[in-house]
Amino acid sequence: MNGLTARWAGAAQGGTVFSAAAVWPLLAHLADGAGGPARAELTEALGLPAGQAADAARDLLAAMGAVRGLDTALGLWTKRTLELREQWTAGLPAGTHGVLTGDFPADHRALDAWAAQRTGGLIDRMPVLLAEDTEMVLASALALRTRWLSPFEECPLETAYEPWAAEPRLGLRRSSVLLDRIGVARTPGGHVTELKVLGDNALDVHLLLGEEGMAPGRVVEAGVGILAGRYPVVPGPRLPLGHAGPGVLVERERCERPEPPSLDVTTVAYAMEASHDLLELHRLFGLTTARDTTRGHFPGISAFPLAVGSARQTCVARFGARGFEAAAVTAFGMGGGGMPDLRHVTTRISAVFDRPFGFLALHRHTRLVLAAGWVTDPLPWEE
Repeated sequence: MNGLTARWAGAAQGGTVFSAAAVWPLLAHLADGAGGPARAELTEALGLPAGQAADAARDLLAAMGAVRGLDTALGLWTKRTLELREQWTAGLPAGTHGVLTGDFPADHRALDAWAAQRTGGLIDRMPVLLAEDTEMVLASALALRTRWLSPFEECPLETAYEPWAAEPRLGLRRSSVLLDRIGVARTPGGHVTELKVLGDNALDVHLLLGEEGMAPGRVVEAGVGILAGRYPVVPGPRLPLGHAGPGVLVERERCERPEPPSLDVTTVAYAMEASHDLLELHRLFGLTTARDTTRGHFPGISAFPLAVGSARQTCVARFGARGFEAAAVTAFGMGGGGMPDLRHVTTRISAVFDRPFGFLALHRHTRLVLAAGWVTDPLPWEE
């Protein structure tokens, strides 16, 4: 799943947020019922044999559902006339099957209500357009919420980055003695600074600042590589004096009394929403053949010929002084910061995220990335 996150990041453009964790289970269930070239393409996108996909998806949803602060769900709606293979439906979580009545307004209201309920109101619409030939809708919902172990203080952001300096932005600032929360990695695309912001329920957000000019996708991909241990990270306590990495300055300062080394962080608050048409990236998701509506590709789902007519995701993320929340709903439509006596010295690390940066929201213990994105438009500062 993290591999899919990295590949998606490489294809993403501009400010965005997305969740591969909300797509992977759907691809897994489709692969379980697919045949021919569609099955092979979905297997490659999953990184797992199609025959193991449904069990893996079911176990994954159950494991994620057991994480405090994380809610997941899978839903299936079909026309009454569509007969499904019992072996395929047996691989779905219990209580997932609903009915498409053919009354489009009523069906949309039901699907939207499911999306709102399953995301705690963060997303209120199902990203699917029903049509006469829509035989089936397969959807997933994911919502996560966490509160910071150490909250930030709100402040106006001071930055020389012109697009953000044009109007006051909502900055966040905090100081800590935990220097290992910051680190700098050397990656193939350039140096990347990683800041770990820990939540109180093992759901964390890692902020990623690359070298100036480094492509957004390369920065987020590097973040996934850091999680996997592919790129060595120099942690805060071992960073050299001076400019130690993107946005990071390490200094020795004189002080009146003995003080422990400190890490001063400045970043921004953001709230973002993005919609994605997964069929525009059909090769990434293994849907090239499956989108061909001239014939069926899922004999393991139904004897009726099915193809993927639409595949969309809506994703939101909010990062503030006290915590973080994100949600994603994905749907597949199947159709046809006096002079004293300064005698002591301490070390101070300053980390400033005052230009576009990436982020990964993840489960601390498994390092599973639940949402990822690129921040280009922080919230405004209001006095």
